[in-house]
Amino acid sequence: MVTKGAKMHLTDFVVKNLKKPGRYTDDQTRNLHLWIKKVGKKYWIWRFTIDGERFGMSLGSYPEVRLKEAREKATEARNSVNKGINPIHERQAKKEKSTPRQITLFAPFALDYIEVMRPKWRNEKHADQWVSTVKTYAFPVIGALPLDQVDTPHLLQILQPIWLTKPETASRLRGRLERILSAAVTRKLRPAQNPALWKGHLETLMPPTPKSDAHHEALPYPELPKFLARLQDRDSVSALALEFTILNAARTSEVLLGERSEVTGGVWSIPASRMKARRPHQVPLCERSLDLLEMARDHDPESRYLFSRRGKPLSSMTMLSLLKRLRPELTVHGFRSTFRDWVSEETDHSPEVAEMALAHTIGNKVEAAYRRGNLLKRRRRLMQDWEDYCLEKPSRNILPLRAVQAQSAADNQEQRRATRS
Repeated sequence: MVTKGAKMHLTDFVVKNLKKPGRYTDDQTRNLHLWIKKVGKKYWIWRFTIDGERFGMSLGSYPEVRLKEAREKATEARNSVNKGINPIHERQAKKEKSTPRQITLFAPFALDYIEVMRPKWRNEKHADQWVSTVKTYAFPVIGALPLDQVDTPHLLQILQPIWLTKPETASRLRGRLERILSAAVTRKLRPAQNPALWKGHLETLMPPTPKSDAHHEALPYPELPKFLARLQDRDSVSALALEFTILNAARTSEVLLGERSEVTGGVWSIPASRMKARRPHQVPLCERSLDLLEMARDHDPESRYLFSRRGKPLSSMTMLSLLKRLRPELTVHGFRSTFRDWVSEETDHSPEVAEMALAHTIGNKVEAAYRRGNLLKRRRRLMQDWEDYCLEKPSRNILPLRAVQAQSAADNQEQRRATRS
């Protein structure tokens, strides 16, 4: 009868037929044990002491490791201990040396990062722009490189050719590369130093991008009516979208992703997810704007978008490309400045109403009180005056001096009520 824990003469036959859970010590090899678990699994363990610390070293499971092999492994481990080497540490070192180093290349990591972050961004086109810029400019240089090999010279090779010629693209690309490489650092796939950092790093090697702090080029408002007349001669969806954008002082992204279901009763309600300030915004649409939407519907009747081709929203570059053919020095965003200049210099509409029409965030507490109401009626009067000016129509909202004074008094009273509330 076999005694549990006692030394015994182990043979292949004995080992195979042992069933009772416990530890069985081989009498032929010092400190070699066969452990049998309650579930019937059998394991070889060799126990040893080195530098005053006791260890148990697994030699494998039975029957994968037979008795003869277990004895050979135990003897080999004892020889290491006799040389002052911990066999467990020695085995780990051999395993790490024989295991190929995991290499994560920049290109697949960057694309995976963009897909992970995509739900956090306001619209799909933003993610597509990330993909486009890194594929066009970064992948030819570092796409096939392991993340831990990307360094400052690579960043200079990517950015310098476009730093002065395409400053906005270059600046955005640098920021995107910084975030991608930062994620690689967080995942311990590269050293902590980020070669795409600007402050304290690339700023010491490259000049500031030209016009990095400049305003968007804007058309002087006296020239706008003639510009719109030229625009209306073009029979295209992009021309309709650009005119709509100008007449409503809107941002490009707000218009391109606008949906027909958002327009009800002459008001376009933009959800917070598409607004820069992350607040829902209502736009009172005047007669010409509503006509533009109907014309756009005729171009693509089944689409859900305000302006589209074959059911898909227009590209983010569509309006800019058209504008470059008409006035190369202008930007679409600049028309918002044109609108603001016109309000300040040519009308008696209050700055608060103009800022609300532009969906600007208002820092002043008194002005911010207007946010408690959307001033939709007053904004409709403002946008009607703007449309009349753009289309060279007589203004419907020009008031005699007394009426202007009365309106101003009413504005002040409304502001006081808003402030008190």
